[in-house]
Amino acid sequence: MVQVSGRLVGSPVKRTEDLRLVTGRGTYVDNVKLPGLLALAVLRSPYPHARITRIDVSRAAGAPGVVAVFTGRDLLDAGLRPMPCGWQLPGSVVPPRYALAIDRVRYVGEPVAAVVADSRYRARDALDLIEVEYEPLPAVVDQEAALRSGAPRIHDEAPDNISFRRVVSGGDWEQAVREADGVIRQRFVIQRLAPSPMEPRATTAWYQAETDHLTLWVSTQAPHLVRQWLCEVIPHPEHRVRVISGDVGGGFGAKIFLYPEDVVVAFASRKLARPVRWVETRSENFMGMTHGRDHVTYLEVAYRRDGKILGLKITTYANIGAYVSTFAMVVPGIRFISMLSGTYAIPHIVGEVCGVFTNTVPVDAYRGAGRPEAAYYIERAVDMVAAGLGLDPTEVRRKNFIPPFNNHYRTAIGTVYDSGDYPRALEKLLELADYPGLRAEQDRLRREGRLIGLGLSTYVEVTGAGPSVGSVQMGKRAGNFESALVRAHPSGKVTVYTGAHATGQGHETTFAQLVADRLGIAFEDIEVVHGDTAALPYGLGSYGSRTVQAGGSAVYLACERVIEKARKIAAHLLEAAEADVVFEDGQFFVRGVPGRAVTFREVAREAYIPSRLPPDFELGLEAVAFFDPSSPTYPFGAHLALVEVDPETGAVKLLRYVAVDDCGKIINPMLTEGLVHGGVAQGAGQVLWEQVSYDENGYLLTGSFLDYAVPVAGYLPSFETEAIEVPSPANPLGAKGIGESGTIGAPAAVANAVLDALKPLGIRHLDTPLTPERVWRAIQEARAGRS
Repeated sequence: MVQVSGRLVGSPVKRTEDLRLVTGRGTYVDNVKLPGLLALAVLRSPYPHARITRIDVSRAAGAPGVVAVFTGRDLLDAGLRPMPCGWQLPGSVVPPRYALAIDRVRYVGEPVAAVVADSRYRARDALDLIEVEYEPLPAVVDQEAALRSGAPRIHDEAPDNISFRRVVSGGDWEQAVREADGVIRQRFVIQRLAPSPMEPRATTAWYQAETDHLTLWVSTQAPHLVRQWLCEVIPHPEHRVRVISGDVGGGFGAKIFLYPEDVVVAFASRKLARPVRWVETRSENFMGMTHGRDHVTYLEVAYRRDGKILGLKITTYANIGAYVSTFAMVVPGIRFISMLSGTYAIPHIVGEVCGVFTNTVPVDAYRGAGRPEAAYYIERAVDMVAAGLGLDPTEVRRKNFIPPFNNHYRTAIGTVYDSGDYPRALEKLLELADYPGLRAEQDRLRREGRLIGLGLSTYVEVTGAGPSVGSVQMGKRAGNFESALVRAHPSGKVTVYTGAHATGQGHETTFAQLVADRLGIAFEDIEVVHGDTAALPYGLGSYGSRTVQAGGSAVYLACERVIEKARKIAAHLLEAAEADVVFEDGQFFVRGVPGRAVTFREVAREAYIPSRLPPDFELGLEAVAFFDPSSPTYPFGAHLALVEVDPETGAVKLLRYVAVDDCGKIINPMLTEGLVHGGVAQGAGQVLWEQVSYDENGYLLTGSFLDYAVPVAGYLPSFETEAIEVPSPANPLGAKGIGESGTIGAPAAVANAVLDALKPLGIRHLDTPLTPERVWRAIQEARAGRS
C-alpha cells in the first residue's frame, strides 16, 4: 500500500456534479432527444402463475399510431436467447427466462407483450386491445411453503422449487453445544424490500441500419456488463453495440442488471430501424424491478454464562422469486453466508442457505446485498445472549471481539478479513454517544413509565471482490477488475476515463481529487468521463461498494504510468539521467537541485509539440491501467440507536442515531458522511416501515407509495457520524467501501433499540418491519399475558 495524501485527498471537496444536477441540467435517459423517436409500452401478466393459451394482437396492431406489436414468440422466432445469469453456483438450477413470456407466466408483472407507437399514450392505450387468454395455475409466494410436499411447481427444471444450496462450516457445532451453558434458538424473518430509486428504469435504443450499429441509453450501474449481456441475448456483434448511461437517479444495486425490457426495446429498434424508448412508471417499478432481502432464517447460538459465544448455526431460506436474476445466487450464496462470523471470534460455525423459487418478482442485490442480513442475525443474537444472561450488550461484544489486526484474519468458515479494529470502533461510539449517561437517563425515564430503548450493532462487511480468476471459477461470468485511462492534453489539463460509473456517489469529484494530488495539477483542470462504452476501456461499473478501491486504484496506477513516461521526457528536457529526476507537487527536478525543474504542464506540451525530444521517442502522454484486486476489503463500524415506543399506539420514534465507520483511507470525508447518512436512512426504513407484501395467492399488495412506506426526512433525527481509518492492504490506496455501510449497521441497531425498549414488558423478539401495528399487538399480548 502506498501513502496517498496531498492537498485534496482527505479534504471535504464539494461535489462537481451537483451544479448540473440541482439546476436541472442533468442528462437522464428520458432527456435524450432523437429524430423519429417511438414509444414502447409493456403488457404485463395480471396472474401470479398461469399458462398462456392464446394471444391475439391484431386489434392493437391496427390501433391509431401503433407501429408494431411483439410477443415472446416473435422474439424466439428471431433467434433471441434466454436472459443471462451473471453468476451461477456449481450444481445450481437456472431455468430459462425470456424477455417476453412465451407459454407461461410466473409472477404478477411479468412482461407478456410490447406495443410500439408514435407516443407513450397511444402505446399504453393499445395494450388494452391485446387479447390474452390465461389458464390460472396454483401459486406460492412463501419460500417455506414452496418447499413443502405438494407445493406448486414453479419450473419443471426444479421439481422441488430449489435453485441452489450452499453450506459453509468451520469447527464443530456439536462440540460447541456440549461445552455451552446455554443455547438460544430463534426464527427470524427479514422482509422483502423494493429498492425504489428516484428515477425508475428507462431505456432508449437506436439502431442505424446503414452502419449496423445499435446504441442504447440505459439507466444502469454497469454499462459494459449491460452491453455484454445484451449481446448474449440478441445476436448482434458486441463491437457494434454502444451503451451510454448518463446521469442516473439512484440504483442501489437494482440497476446493475440487463432487464427484459432492455432487450425488448433493443429488439424493437433493430426490427423497425428507428429509435425506441421505454420509461417505467412507478407502479411498473414495484412489479418489475428486482426486489431485495426476503429471508427466513433459523438461528442457534451456543454460549457460556460469562458471555463467550462458542458456536453459531444458521439455516436460511432465501426467496429468489420466479427466476434466477443476474446476481441472485451470489447475494445469499456468497456475500451473506461468508459473513456469518461478523466482528467476533466464534470458533464453531455452520451455515446453510437455500435459494427457493416462488411466484414473486425476482430478488437480487439491494444496497448491502447479503451483508445486512448477516449482520442483523449476528447482532440480534448477541443482544439475545446479553439479555438472557443479564449482561450489558457491550460486555458480550467486548468478550467476543476479534482482536485488532492489520494484515488479515481468517474466520472459522474461512473468510479472510483484510484489516480491522472492532474494539476501537465500539469504544469511540460509546464515548461519542455518552453511553453511561444514556443508560442512566434511560433508567430515569423508565421509572416514569416511558419505553426508551438503546440499541447497538458492531458490524463488518465485505466490499469489492477478490481476484477475477477466483470469482470466475466460482461461477461468475465477469471479472472483478476495474479500468482507467488517464490522458494529459498539450495544455497540461487531464481527462480521466473510468470503467466505473457513478449513480449519485460523487465519483467525478473523488477521482479528480486523486489525480490532482498525484499529478500536482489544479482540481479544476481535470475532467472525469464515465458511462459510455465507446469512450472507455472495458470496465465493470459500480456496485458492491467497489468503486474507489478498484476504480480509484486503476486511476492511481494509470497516473503512475503517466508520471513514468513524463519522467523520461523531463529527463531529456533537464539533460539529466532518468533515475536522478524526482517528481513532486507537479514538478520534475534533478535530485538535490530543485532549482532545475520543469512543470507537468511543460512536459505535457513537449509530449505533443516536441522541440527537444529525440526522433525515435514515442510521443503522447496517456496510460491505461487495469486493477484486479488481490482480495475484497472489509470495512467495519459501530452504530447506536436511541428510540422511544409509544405504548398506546406502538409507534417508534427514532430519537438519536450515532455511527462510527471505517472505510480505510478516506478520499473525501464529506462524501463519505453523505453515503453513511443515506445508508442509515434506508436501514432504518427497512426496520421500521418498508415491506413488499403479497397476498397468499401471489397478488402484489404494495404496488405504489400509498402502500409501501419509505422514510422521509421528518421521520429521522440528525445523524451523528465519525470516521476511523484502518487502511486496507488489498489495494494501493488503502481504501475500503462505504456506500452500503449504513444499511448494514442500522437495521440491527434500530431493532435492538426497539426490543430494548420493550424488554420491561417481557417481549424478547419481533420480526421486522416494526410497524406501529406490529409493536402495538405485541404490547397488547404482553399485557394480556400479565393480567
